[in-house]
Amino acid sequence: MTTTAAAVWGRAEQQDFRARVRGCLLGGAIGDAFGAGIAAHSLEEIRAAHGDEGLTEPVPAYGRRGAVTAATQMTLFTVDGLVRAQVRRDTGAWHPPTDVHRAHLRWAATQRDWGPDERRKDNGWLACEEWLYTRRDPARACLTGFGDEVLGTLDRPKNPDATDSGALVRSAPFGLLVGWEPQLVCQLAVECAAQSHGDPSAYLSAGALAVVVHGLARGETVDGSVQRALGQLTSRPGHEPVTDALQQALGAVRQGMPNAARVIALGADVDRAENQLAVAVYCALVGEDIRHGLRLAVNHSGPSAATGALTGALLGALHGETALPPAWLAELEGRSTVLEISDDFAMEMTQGAALHSPSESSPGWLARYPRG
Repeated sequence: MTTTAAAVWGRAEQQDFRARVRGCLLGGAIGDAFGAGIAAHSLEEIRAAHGDEGLTEPVPAYGRRGAVTAATQMTLFTVDGLVRAQVRRDTGAWHPPTDVHRAHLRWAATQRDWGPDERRKDNGWLACEEWLYTRRDPARACLTGFGDEVLGTLDRPKNPDATDSGALVRSAPFGLLVGWEPQLVCQLAVECAAQSHGDPSAYLSAGALAVVVHGLARGETVDGSVQRALGQLTSRPGHEPVTDALQQALGAVRQGMPNAARVIALGADVDRAENQLAVAVYCALVGEDIRHGLRLAVNHSGPSAATGALTGALLGALHGETALPPAWLAELEGRSTVLEISDDFAMEMTQGAALHSPSESSPGWLARYPRG
C-alpha cells in the first residue's frame, strides 16, 4: 500500500483499519489510566494494597477511575497534527514534522491556559476540548521542548540529554500511517521526538515504537514487527541502547512463564525510553489478552502509566477495539474524544480525497482541521 492508495481501499479494509486505529488509541488510553492509579507506588506498596498479584482492576487516579495522564493528551494532539498534515498536502506546503510540532504547541497551551483561546482561528476542535486543559504530570522535557516555538531537529534537538519516555508515549500514532513505508514512518517519529527529547535513545525508541505499531496495524505479528523495527534502527547512530533493549525483550519470552520479575529485569523501574519500550514489547508478546498484558505491564516500581499506555497501544493495534475490556473502557476519561479523533484519522487516511482535494472541499472538515 502506498500513500496514494487511499482511494482504492475496500470496505472491509476500511473497517479493519478503523478498528485497529480505535484499538491503538483507546487501548493506549486505558493502559495509561490503569497504570496511573499506581504510578507513584513501589511494587511492595502495590502488593501490600492489592495482594500478591498486584493491581488487577483499575483504581482511581486524579480523583476518579479512568483518568488519563499527559501521555494520552499528547497522543491525541499527535493525531491532530497528522490529520492536519494530510489536509495541508493540497496546499503544496507539506512538512509533517512542522504540523505535528504545531499540534504539540497547542497541547503546550493547554498546560498554561485555563481554557481554549477563542480568538485563535487555527485551534480546530481538539484544542477546544476543555477536559484536556488539566495538567496530568507531563514530562519536564515536553514542557520545555514546547515552551517556545523553536522547532527542534535532529541536528539541533531540544533537551539533548532527555532520556525519559515523554516523547515515546505520544508516538504510537505515527505507526498508523499504514500507507507509508516503514522507513518514512520511523523517520517522522524520530524527527518529531527530537522536538522535545534529544538523546538518541529517546528519539530512536519513538521511531521503533512507530514501526512496531505500523506492522501491527497492517496485520503483522508482534515478533515480525519488532524484527522490522530492529532493521530500521541498526544503521542509525546511537541505536545500541534501543536495539539491545528490544533484543532483551525478545529473549525474555523464552525464559519461562511471564511475571513481574521478568518485567523488572527489562528495566521497568527506570524511566528510560528504551526500557519502557522493551517492557511494552515483552508484555505484548506474552499477554494472553489485553487485560493480562496490561496487568504485567504496570505492576512494578517505575512509570506504570507509561508502560501501560505503550502496551495498550500495541495490543489495541494488534487485536482491534473489540478486544478492549468493556468495563475499563466504559469509565475512560475523554472516551468520546478519543473515539472521535480515531474515526476522523481513519476517515482522513482512507477517504481524504473526498474531503479535500482540487475538486472537492468540505468546509466542516476544514473547520475541524484548519490548514493554517
